Amino acid sequence: MKKRNNKGFTLIELLIVVAIIGIIVAIAIPNLLNAIQRAKQKRTMADMRSAGTAAEAYAVDYNHYPAAAASPMVFPSGLTMPTGTFGDATTPSSFSGRVSPTYIRVLPLVDGWQSYFLYGTDTSKQNYAIASVGKDGTSQGIATNHETTNFNDDIIFADGQFLQYPAGAQN
Repeated sequence: MKKRNNKGFTLIELLIVVAIIGIIVAIAIPNLLNAIQRAKQKRTMADMRSAGTAAEAYAVDYNHYPAAAASPMVFPSGLTMPTGTFGDATTPSSFSGRVSPTYIRVLPLVDGWQSYFLYGTDTSKQNYAIASVGKDGTSQGIATNHETTNFNDDIIFADGQFLQYPAGAQN
């Protein structure tokens, strides 16, 4: 009688390999999701910095910051969240219409989570603020320590610097 030469994997070997792959995926997926959210934060901060630079360049030429597309804010002495947006590039009176394309080629209107940036100036147009409402799309306002550890917290850029920004491990 001939002896068979069995080639291949047993069911136990295949189950062990599938279990190992499952463990690796279970470890990697949360890290991947966290990295995606951090990338959205960094993109948002870079876009805010670019818009702030455009506002600063506009102020050099006109001695005031461009007006918001909606109501003004009180800033910085009575620090409140901006309520206006950049507006539409086709509306010349909006922030976007005033700075694009002269001071910035394409003004980013939305943050990494596809929420509109909030923009406002004080009544004298000598201070400005740009805010992103974060992952959840709702404003939590200004934190007391100005460093956030939550993707849902607002990111605030005002008068050329970040007043509230992500720092450390995020959750």
